[in-house]
Amino acid sequence: MFAAALILVLASGMTHSIWNLFTKRSTKRVVFLWSLHSLSCICLLPYLIRELTTVSFPLHVYLMMLLSGGVQGCYIWLLNKTYAYGDMSQVYPFSRGTAAALIPLVSLAVFHERISWLGCIGLGIIIAGLFILSGAARIRTWTASNRKALLYAVSVGICITSYTLIDKTIIGAGFSPIALIEISNIGSVLVLTAPALSSMANLKQEWRINWKTIVLGSILSPGSYVLFLYAMKLAPLSHIAPVREISTVFGTLLGIFLLKESQGRIRIIMSACITCGIITLSLWG
Repeated sequence: MFAAALILVLASGMTHSIWNLFTKRSTKRVVFLWSLHSLSCICLLPYLIRELTTVSFPLHVYLMMLLSGGVQGCYIWLLNKTYAYGDMSQVYPFSRGTAAALIPLVSLAVFHERISWLGCIGLGIIIAGLFILSGAARIRTWTASNRKALLYAVSVGICITSYTLIDKTIIGAGFSPIALIEISNIGSVLVLTAPALSSMANLKQEWRINWKTIVLGSILSPGSYVLFLYAMKLAPLSHIAPVREISTVFGTLLGIFLLKESQGRIRIIMSACITCGIITLSLWG
């Protein structure tokens, strides 16, 4: 069961880094994100309608669904702001590192999961590598823009932690992962509609330049999280959530080689350390 969960999480991490790369390279990020989630929202709406009309859930599950959509909306808004101030290879690992540190700690307490001492070592390596990768150790030399990027990245990490734990509860109640993705799409679309449609010229320009990555991103973005939601059913959250941070390794390499971001050597070394931590946690966690 864990092997299957591991495969799903690794695939989730790869697809997550790719659609984040598309977002970073877009002309107008808020328009790109709105277009991506709107297209996905249209496609997945029938799944949500069928789920809500054919299956009955306790009241607290419906309230959790609303909360999940709200947190997802905050996440997508903060993600847009984060990429406005920082490099992908800087802010991406910091936001993921924040989530990697918080999710296992909270899930151990809330869901009564367990992790071995070797798993703790692997988790520690992952978290340390993520924060070093982000350049947080050199925060005194950061510009005002870098500091804003850090603040937004931490907020993104808190949102990731929140909606992951909420969605774990919803999935545990028997709700469909695909229908749950639609709830996150709706939350994102509601938050981004006003700024995205404030300029029709920007909307037309974004679709003219990036329509291919919008369409592909509308598959990869929900697909990435669907894979992770299914993995939640097969393995403890405290084990698989840090493994998903393999997306940071992919994201860092994409940022260095495609976006030509700086400090490539140290970031590649830290990516290797994170990978070692993931392997440790996966095999002996």
